[in-house]
Amino acid sequence: MNIKRFTAPTSREALAKARMAFGDGTLILSNRPTANGVEVVATAEDTLSALDGGGAGNTSSAPLLAPSAPRSSTQPARSSLASQAAAAGLGRNPVEEDTEQLAMSTLSFQDYVRERMLRRRHEALHGAAEAPTLSERSRDQEPERERERMPAPAVARHNPLRTIPMDIPPEPPRRRQEAASAHLIQSSNQQSLMNELHSMKELIEDRFNTLAWLGQARQNPIQSNLMLKMIRAGYSPSLARAVLERMPEDLSAGESVRWLMEVLERNLKTDQTDPPLYEQGGIFAMVGSTGVGKTTTTAKLAAMCARIHGPGSVGLITLDTYRVGAHEQLRTYGRMLGIVAHLAHDRAALQDLLGLLSGKKMVLIDTTGVAPRDPRKRDMLDVLDLPHVNRLLVLNAGCHGDTLDDVLTAFKTDGSQQAILSKVDEAVKLGPAIDALIRHQMVLRGVTNGQRVPEDWERANAHQLISTSMRAPAKSAFDPKATDLNFFFSHSPDTITEGGLVDA
Repeated sequence: MNIKRFTAPTSREALAKARMAFGDGTLILSNRPTANGVEVVATAEDTLSALDGGGAGNTSSAPLLAPSAPRSSTQPARSSLASQAAAAGLGRNPVEEDTEQLAMSTLSFQDYVRERMLRRRHEALHGAAEAPTLSERSRDQEPERERERMPAPAVARHNPLRTIPMDIPPEPPRRRQEAASAHLIQSSNQQSLMNELHSMKELIEDRFNTLAWLGQARQNPIQSNLMLKMIRAGYSPSLARAVLERMPEDLSAGESVRWLMEVLERNLKTDQTDPPLYEQGGIFAMVGSTGVGKTTTTAKLAAMCARIHGPGSVGLITLDTYRVGAHEQLRTYGRMLGIVAHLAHDRAALQDLLGLLSGKKMVLIDTTGVAPRDPRKRDMLDVLDLPHVNRLLVLNAGCHGDTLDDVLTAFKTDGSQQAILSKVDEAVKLGPAIDALIRHQMVLRGVTNGQRVPEDWERANAHQLISTSMRAPAKSAFDPKATDLNFFFSHSPDTITEGGLVDA
């Protein structure tokens, strides 16, 4: 085959050089711009005709076939090719068929010639079986990502040059993701259904236990009356049921009341066997919600200690820099008692003041009142996290039981849990406060029942507190009736059964 390259500054001059070399039957194979101008690859039309004739007559040779002319080839050249193929009686030659099947516009001429040589050599060595073409090999080695980007699932394509169809590509990832998401949704639905069934089972068991207990209570009028009395006094149904479930059955009415009072007294922890706070001495920090009487309680303890050991044995520190006039209030109490009140803004200042007052019998720290869910609560407790600093949780005896539970849960710390019950004189019912102290296993260190300093300070007396709480107050719209007991009871919570009741 006679193939030549022609280079010229312009394409017109390059075509003129090719026409001068091959005449009117010039076939332009390719053209591309170069640094010096334009490069044109051309050959003669007779060379292509001879190539077609040699390929049909001798299969053992490996001729070089040229592709059909590109767009730059002339129309007379195409008509001459068609007339020569018709004269030879070959119909459509293999070159034209391969051109249609393999999309010759996307292949270079050199690749096509190499492919034809490999196929002819394979036919000579292995008979009529056709070797895979270059285009088929490149199509088989196509990356997986090209198949995954297909919008629809591909089907097997028929190629006349191959006897075996191409494999169907794997399932697109979008369909796999849809299947996975459907599986997750199904599993989550099953899990939610199981949770609902478990909740329904627990509810049924709880209701059956409640009905069984209420049936037993109706058979025992004493137990039923004591239950109603405890609920009217402000005790929670869970604590009342936990106590009365352990009551012996052979007790009379009077014995049952005394048994109930003794059980509540044993479970209310106090410091009756220990010395009072003002005689024991140490470092104590008053913590609690806003308005529960921390500053007044601090002044009462300072007055009790100063009365016994003298004003020089007491140290006062306040951390309340938020409330207006808080420091002045404690300083006024200090002037009345002859004690200097100090102000600490942060943890470092508190450490310095504690070192300065280390020789005192009792050091009392008044803190800022914060709500149980106030973000500042954590910072305030961190400031008090110092060695030998004991926290006293001040609780308002007039609060609702749920409020006391929230406060006790928020301010509960590791180690000894100590509390002071304030504003007992303002509480209509002491049952909610005593119930919360029993369930949270708090040690009651003192009781305040007024604003007078220090006269309205009392030591914690379990018998007196329980007797006061069980006295029937005036009738209230919140008191339940005997027919309302069905709405109060549920299964005893784990906090009651795990803690246990002493000698119940």
